[in-house]
Amino acid sequence: MLAVARKLNPDYLGLVAETNLIRVAAPAALYSAVVQASNDAAADLRAAGFTAPLLESVQVETAWGLLGNGGAYQGVEQDFTDFPFTQVLGFSSYPYFAFAQPEDMPADYYSRLLNGRTRPVMIVEGGWTSAAVGSVQSSPDLQARYVTRHATLLDSVAARGVIQLEFADIDLSTVPPPVPANLPLFALIGFTDSNFNPKPALAAWDALHARRIVP
Repeated sequence: MLAVARKLNPDYLGLVAETNLIRVAAPAALYSAVVQASNDAAADLRAAGFTAPLLESVQVETAWGLLGNGGAYQGVEQDFTDFPFTQVLGFSSYPYFAFAQPEDMPADYYSRLLNGRTRPVMIVEGGWTSAAVGSVQSSPDLQARYVTRHATLLDSVAARGVIQLEFADIDLSTVPPPVPANLPLFALIGFTDSNFNPKPALAAWDALHARRIVP
């Protein structure tokens, strides 16, 4: 982390990702190691004079109990406790695994996780597939509607930014084996196909870029 900070001088520096999902899915000893390593890294960065905001991310569908836990809301209060260095909270969200259409995402989908806090947030990964994957049914129109719905949710928490992790679809035929079993589930979340032909979602994305930035 010190090398990254010195070489790149980033505006934000993420130290750990999807901490709540790690806590649910990994052995307790591994989660404890993640907590210690990230907190130690934060202390080293501050001791070295690095002043940019530090970030961790949480997995939104896991927090809502939509990936297991029978739909019971879990929240991320433990993450606020275990990662006190966090100045910006990152969200990882793939809501097409939980909702049939983007309009089904509740208005407090992001704000509820903050539980009254005013901590800055940003989307660091996520998206909506433009076609059926696994048991998920979708379409290019649904993906474009997601971009518009997502903007409303981001406005509700005054998000500092949103990263579209995958601009173009992944051509799975070009991926060297072994292809991860879950990769096809995320291969079609791009705003263009793998040949950079635009999908309807790209126009919705471009419309967001046309908005005036308010300091």
